[in-house]
Amino acid sequence: MTDSAPRRTVLAAALAAVAGTAVASTAPAAVADDRGHASEPALVDNRSWVSWIDWWSGDRAGTRPVAGHRPGLVIGRPAGVTDYSDPHTGTTSTWEYATWTSPVHTSTVPATEVIASWNAATPPGTWIQIELRGTYGDATTTPWYVMGRWASGDGDIRRTSVDDQSDGRSSIWTDTFAVDDPASGLRLAAYQLRLTLHRTPGTRLTPTVWRLGAMASDIPDRFTVPASTPRVARELAVPRYSQNTHVGQYPEYDNGGEAWCSPTSSQMIVEFWGRRPSAEELAWVNPDFVDPQVCHAARFTYDHQYEGCGNWPFNAAYAATYPAMNAVVTRLRSLTDLETLIRAGIPAITSQSFRKEELTGAGYGTSGHLMTVVGFTENGDVIANDPASPSNEAVRRVYPRREWENIWLRTKRYNASGAVVSGTGGVCYLYFPDHPTAAQRKALAAVGVR
Repeated sequence: MTDSAPRRTVLAAALAAVAGTAVASTAPAAVADDRGHASEPALVDNRSWVSWIDWWSGDRAGTRPVAGHRPGLVIGRPAGVTDYSDPHTGTTSTWEYATWTSPVHTSTVPATEVIASWNAATPPGTWIQIELRGTYGDATTTPWYVMGRWASGDGDIRRTSVDDQSDGRSSIWTDTFAVDDPASGLRLAAYQLRLTLHRTPGTRLTPTVWRLGAMASDIPDRFTVPASTPRVARELAVPRYSQNTHVGQYPEYDNGGEAWCSPTSSQMIVEFWGRRPSAEELAWVNPDFVDPQVCHAARFTYDHQYEGCGNWPFNAAYAATYPAMNAVVTRLRSLTDLETLIRAGIPAITSQSFRKEELTGAGYGTSGHLMTVVGFTENGDVIANDPASPSNEAVRRVYPRREWENIWLRTKRYNASGAVVSGTGGVCYLYFPDHPTAAQRKALAAVGVR
């Protein structure tokens, strides 16, 4: 049921211990009640660089923007040469590199957490590194933190997060920047992102980056959230795949089954948008295995440091390797936000944790699990493609609205031992086409994504 429990549990324990697209910055407006009155302040700030002007706005050392229907950033004239020792292969290789550093972004939400996202193509012989440097509210700065070393393939480097990054005030937990002691009042007020594009020396190869951004948030501690009012009844025809039909497959990618909820969910939505790997791309999969595209998604979302497929930005980056696809990691405020997306035809992958008795009909408990929300019933209950099902036919589930809303949006919960651990506070992945409909663009903007 979980591909993210180990590192999410570590983060939960750490935070609980101390506590006891430039696209304009798009923080969703304050939540409004039925009369249009604001009921809570904005808690999430999304910032993305995606346009020709965006790429020109940064500090470039060897990179250059490229025009087209999807503007991007590539290597122009390399800024230098560097060696990279891959900790997962033991190999040291030499690479040409070029960099792009974003302008400083002052978040509309002084943040306790920041999660970066990127959409890129990395042909064989290339890869990218994504870093974040923040400024605290007291004007001091963090070091440059590595948020990921990434390639769409695995022939040149092993896709990886980087452990043991901290300045004593904040830390990187796999894919998430987190203030170590939110109760102290310390917040991240602003940040920059830096891209380093690498290629084999002496070639004209280059990665292309189309989207770079981050979600900054400050979600208050909460064991429960207010109930929302049902507004939408619609179900999207999203393909259904079970992670449990893959138990024991590919131990090198965390052994299938309960470890593959994130890539299984990602593959469902990739195919909802009409994309899928080709027969040639799937040729490496054992022909005896059903749904080989799920194995493919697991391999190409796998984080070799975390040793699992649950790295949130790696899943988004995988989805965006398909033609004309965009993907981000963000947080939503409520089921009303999810209903806005479903109404416009956009499914979402949500992250939640719960005890067995907290979600009627699930039949299991989990310290971290991804599922795909595909609709809402007439009475507002959540229709989910839950990959933690015994078969593809059993994947469609209907979960009680109030239970599901709470387990997804809370930031604190009690585990089976009675200890206080964290919840994800509304984390979700959103995948959408490069040219969404007008209604879809409006829905995405309403939840702070452009």
